[in-house]
Amino acid sequence: METPLAHLAHLEVTSPDVEASARFYEEKFGMRIIDRVDGNVYLRCWGDYYRYSLVVTSGAEPSLGRMAWRTNSQEALEAAAARVEAGGVQGVWTAGGHGFGKAYEFTGPYGHHIRLFFEVEKFVAEPEFASVYPDRPEKRSSHSAAPRFLDHVTVATSDVRGFAKWHSEALGFRVMAFVELDEAPITVFSVLTTNEKSHDLGVVLDTSNRPGRVNHIAFWVDTHEDLLRTADVLMENGTPMEYGPSIHGVGEQNFLYFREPSGLRVELNSGGYRNYVPDWEPNSWKPSEGSNNFYRNGAMPHSMTESFPPAEGFTATEEGASPEMKEALLNPYAKQGRG
Repeated sequence: METPLAHLAHLEVTSPDVEASARFYEEKFGMRIIDRVDGNVYLRCWGDYYRYSLVVTSGAEPSLGRMAWRTNSQEALEAAAARVEAGGVQGVWTAGGHGFGKAYEFTGPYGHHIRLFFEVEKFVAEPEFASVYPDRPEKRSSHSAAPRFLDHVTVATSDVRGFAKWHSEALGFRVMAFVELDEAPITVFSVLTTNEKSHDLGVVLDTSNRPGRVNHIAFWVDTHEDLLRTADVLMENGTPMEYGPSIHGVGEQNFLYFREPSGLRVELNSGGYRNYVPDWEPNSWKPSEGSNNFYRNGAMPHSMTESFPPAEGFTATEEGASPEMKEALLNPYAKQGRG
């Protein structure tokens, strides 16, 4: 059976101040505003092959509005929709939208809004942005912090293994790894992929009662030096690093995290391994084995456990869980009425 999905095509995020978020992505991070339509701002990474990589829309809180995946063919789109419905979720067909054609849209079983399509507008650079290299959609950005590609999104869910199983069965994701607590066999993190990357979809455990939350969105640069330069440029221009630079154990990417004006967390990656094994069986890591920090010597800030939009409860990471979250998971009867 053909693998339905090709890759992550774009993300939609909400912001209470669309213009402030858009200015950040353009002026500080080096993305390019390519369109403004009905109050939404469309931005692109210089190396992405479609018209845009990110859409910033208006919302009362920072959140993931939608993740959009391109399928491998029109037939794969039809097959993916059938598999989603066979998995117990009912979606709707639309005629398409800005920059993409016929689409199947649905809300997954854990509350995340998903768009699938095959027809898409390929980006053609304006003459002043045309690259001298035929395979580049436009010339390399002159902004020293600019990401080349959209890379992945990490969302939050009440059941990490259930999320991984459903997305594997319904959409053909390969499940690449899990992270379990050292103290108990409780799965707090997983990575899934549509291709040879270690992941283009991550998922963390969330004990809140608010479905569909997101932990971070992520972009890509070519080299570790590019990533370090981005941290330098952002710091010099008033954006502190939330965590990193360092290297993840799961996936082995170089990483850094920071926030955009809405509060939404943004990650930048470089490096990482490639995995072409068709019958790969995911390993289960422990935080003590360096799941989040390859060198096992970094202190992840507590702020990394925040997901969006805000909600009561706890969120895990590749690092595991905070002491408060561990208490809630390991001793569910500590609070009357829970467990």
